[in-house]
Amino acid sequence: MTVTRQDIDFLVATARAAADVEIMPRFANLTAADIKTKAHASDFVTVADVAAEEMIERQVRAAWGDDFLFIGEEVMERQPTLIDQLMAAPRAVVVDPIDGTFNYANGVPAFAVIISVVEHGEVTGGIIYDPLRRDAACAIRDGGAFLTGEGRPDRPLRVAPAAPLSEMQGCAGWYYADADERDRLLDGLKQVSNVMNYRCGGQEMRLLVDGRIDYCYYHKLSPWDHAAGWLIHREAGGHSALIDGTPYRPDLRAGGLLMTPDAASWTALAAALRGN
Repeated sequence: MTVTRQDIDFLVATARAAADVEIMPRFANLTAADIKTKAHASDFVTVADVAAEEMIERQVRAAWGDDFLFIGEEVMERQPTLIDQLMAAPRAVVVDPIDGTFNYANGVPAFAVIISVVEHGEVTGGIIYDPLRRDAACAIRDGGAFLTGEGRPDRPLRVAPAAPLSEMQGCAGWYYADADERDRLLDGLKQVSNVMNYRCGGQEMRLLVDGRIDYCYYHKLSPWDHAAGWLIHREAGGHSALIDGTPYRPDLRAGGLLMTPDAASWTALAAALRGN
């Protein structure tokens, strides 16, 4: 199997439909009963997350049949061993129905719908859809990265030109690290120009792949959060790896993913984050 432009257009349309029907009508209209806490006090799931994920699965199965593995963030809460099948599956569709649920649940307009396609362990397609802008950052493996939506012509995506470490600005998610690791990461981040965090990796990675920022770092990993963005960044010309230099794999749950414009800037920032 290979991912085609038709497949990407279908996934964008599916994300848009889920946003229009299940996500946006509930935005800033949730009650306390519509929000539940998962792993910790700021880790939320809402009725919109569940409804959007179920709608995406229904639409993908209606179009592609049942001959694929479906991994959604909310399904994983109930079936955590599903991820063990990801690397061997001929085709998997991986979904974060609302990336940035903390923002969504609190009425902050920074969230996204993320869908990726993984085939035999390789990320072959991905989209990050913005329900407010109604457009999507997309990529097809070895086929480039582009922004599409709202009737505008597609626009190629390209990472920023490389910048010296002291001039780099970007986003970092260090808060899942233990105390010693957190201290080391924050010490390393003192060497860059600016550090931001939008509590929405999808929106952060959209900035990255469009050349608006220089780097993203994510300490805790999950395929629904990072696989699509990793591919879009790669196809937009970026360089990424785990902080120890290990290549990224979509089944990884830890290791720290660092995404930069090129290998030289990756090496400089990785060394700072490792405390070298």
